Amino acid sequence: MTELGQPAKLSSEPIHRVSPGFTASCLPEMALLEQLISKQTKQLKVRTLAVIDHETDNQRHQLPIYSLRLGSDDPQAPVLASVGGVDGVERIGTRLLLTFLSSLLKRLQWDRGLNHELQHLRLLFCPLLNPAGMALGQRSNANGVDLMRNAPYNATDKATWMVGGHRLSNRLPWYRGAENTPMETEARVLCDWVRDELFDSPLSIVLDCHSGFGLRDRIWFPMAGSREPLQHRADIAALIHLFETSYPHHNYIIEPQHHSYLTHGDLWDYLYHQSLSLKDKVFLPLTLEMGSWSWVKKNPRQLISFMGLFNPLVPHREKRTMRRHLLLLEFLIRSSCAYETWLPDSPMSRLRYELEAKQRWYG
Repeated sequence: MTELGQPAKLSSEPIHRVSPGFTASCLPEMALLEQLISKQTKQLKVRTLAVIDHETDNQRHQLPIYSLRLGSDDPQAPVLASVGGVDGVERIGTRLLLTFLSSLLKRLQWDRGLNHELQHLRLLFCPLLNPAGMALGQRSNANGVDLMRNAPYNATDKATWMVGGHRLSNRLPWYRGAENTPMETEARVLCDWVRDELFDSPLSIVLDCHSGFGLRDRIWFPMAGSREPLQHRADIAALIHLFETSYPHHNYIIEPQHHSYLTHGDLWDYLYHQSLSLKDKVFLPLTLEMGSWSWVKKNPRQLISFMGLFNPLVPHREKRTMRRHLLLLEFLIRSSCAYETWLPDSPMSRLRYELEAKQRWYG
């Protein structure tokens, strides 16, 4: 797997590198993404972060990793970024973001409120980070490396055996990559993208969309490799308080990831630690973990399909999944745009949310 050339400058035109026949059969999400890009040349600014070589059936394909941007160019504007397809088998995360992006682009034609918000907010999307893994129907990239275990960052508390990442063999799931080797192209360009596009903003939030854990939908935040309290726990607590008072009937479990399991090499832990060197900047990475076991429980036949362990295979359940999480995405747009109204800005408000976070998550 190699990266070809340098990252492209912001552009309104996509670069089509994938044959339509290949995307239709192996990577329909890429076909849909490029279709969305081609129809929206004015609103969207498109950047190719990298191009991944993928060989199948004696044919070589070049699979782009796209970044898409909507909204303000002001470097001081708050930023909301959405990421999908980090684990190639979890197609539902990419589909959720493509559905949401399609809805936004259509609403921009008539929704004055959305147009006003985007004058003061920047939206970023990287809907398909691991195109080769998705084409192969596997969690890892084409090199057999689990991108969510690939950061040069070790857990400070005992990581969960195997699931938390290992260096035994790329034939086994959750392989971190060989020690003292560079990060995989996909992981590296994601980290570069976050640092370049988000770290200068006074507030930036990332939502990384996954599936495959438990019966309930979860919203995770760092840390994944430590049980230590998050430094920005007051800011997280204020955001969650805003969400739960605005939408008290939501069905998410909201917690630090280490409440479920601990891992080495988590990309968001790695980036969060780097963000701590920034003065007066708040970077809040969130992970949406859609509980795929509920789909299996309702349709046990999904057990015989590897893809069925991570994605709803019945069309009406996929549509229901889209509807359920659109509320969260809409909330993140509005709360990011209005961050000055809820972000703790006084010692008393910070103390209040510090205590709330300690009682709820770190007691």
